[in-house]
Amino acid sequence: MTQWAPQIGLVMFVAMVVLMALRVPIAAAMFIPGLVGYGLMSDSATTLNFLKGSAVARLTVYELSVIPLFLLMGQFATQGGLSRDLFKAAAAMVGHVRGGLAMASVLSAGAFGAVCGSSVATSATITQVAYPEMRRHGYQGRLSTASLAAGGTLGILIPPSVPLVVYAILTEQNIAKLFAAAIIPGVVAMLGYLVVIGLYARARPEMAPLTPALSWPERGSALLSIWPILAVFVVVFGGIYGGLFSPTEGAGVGAVLTLLVGLAKKELKSAGLKAALLSTAETTAMVFMIFLGADMMNATLALTEMPKMVALWVSGLPVAPLGIVTAVLVLYIVLGCVMDELSMLLLTIPVIFPAVMALDLWGLSYELKALWFGILVLMTVSFGLIAPPVGLNVYVVNSLARDVPMRETYTGLMPFLAWDLVRLVVLLWVPALSLWLVGQLFTR
Repeated sequence: MTQWAPQIGLVMFVAMVVLMALRVPIAAAMFIPGLVGYGLMSDSATTLNFLKGSAVARLTVYELSVIPLFLLMGQFATQGGLSRDLFKAAAAMVGHVRGGLAMASVLSAGAFGAVCGSSVATSATITQVAYPEMRRHGYQGRLSTASLAAGGTLGILIPPSVPLVVYAILTEQNIAKLFAAAIIPGVVAMLGYLVVIGLYARARPEMAPLTPALSWPERGSALLSIWPILAVFVVVFGGIYGGLFSPTEGAGVGAVLTLLVGLAKKELKSAGLKAALLSTAETTAMVFMIFLGADMMNATLALTEMPKMVALWVSGLPVAPLGIVTAVLVLYIVLGCVMDELSMLLLTIPVIFPAVMALDLWGLSYELKALWFGILVLMTVSFGLIAPPVGLNVYVVNSLARDVPMRETYTGLMPFLAWDLVRLVVLLWVPALSLWLVGQLFTR
């Protein structure tokens, strides 16, 4: 069947898309066509042998243990009431300015993302705290839900980030360096969202009424309440970049510290602890099932030699390298409208990454090029989280803010999406935005 390899690869991809359109779980939508294709490309004994070894090989990868540990840290933070303290502190500082409560939701989402790693978890957690407050003070639903959905993307833009961990494992890159490369672009994203909210609120003041300012002692008290969260962040990332422990060990330390903070605050009860463990287990199982499905699909694609053919074809195109990277990012934006970020990465990186690495981009070394491209991909998949028609963050926020039509949320998100595009273009043309901090923290 080797002479039919390209055709088999194409049929597999079409079958996968059809299964996704039929609402088949993504892991199964990738696994089933991959298994059929693998069987057609090899004999039954080889196929069974692959099935026997692939799951064990994937599930025993030590680096993957960082995913459930970071998820657990985020769950302990959620159940321990840390998100409420973050929002109260941010609202105390900026809540009195025009659009201040919406800005506070973005700031608290960015801070919560620094101990979470999941966009969906950040959106859901901050929405439960911030949305009732915004509505109580007369904020309109459009600005409120749009700010929360956009702010939720900071859960993966600001390290730790589960998609970045997946990218690091797929491309064999250093997780700590990728986290460092994401910090400045993540902060820039957050500051841009604040500017968008400020301009939005000034153009439509009825959307965000002014609220009374708190006294300085009240602001100081609110800020003092978040010192445990800051301490966890400093210990975890200070330890990682200071060489005291690896990212996996740092995730474990962070999970333990967040648990202790929740217990010390007497917010994390037995029911919350059980919910945190169960949610972490469910999300981890989902992620690893997607891993197994993608492994099956990618193994078959490797037999068809499609990644190699794509890399050779792309490197031979009479197009500027940046033009090719731009086309890849547009592809991710389109895929992001119908797929979640992990599925996109697991399916496309094995094919696209070798092609991009074969290009001469700004004269960067292989490692720096891989780091820069990883942040570009991260920024692009975050765009899909709030873009129509299937922005996952939008669905999460609107499931908690049922009084706001989804159409209103998408309308409110247009300025945020415009900023996301501008930010992506800047990062494409200014690699130093993501690579400067890597050079400062690590010796090459």
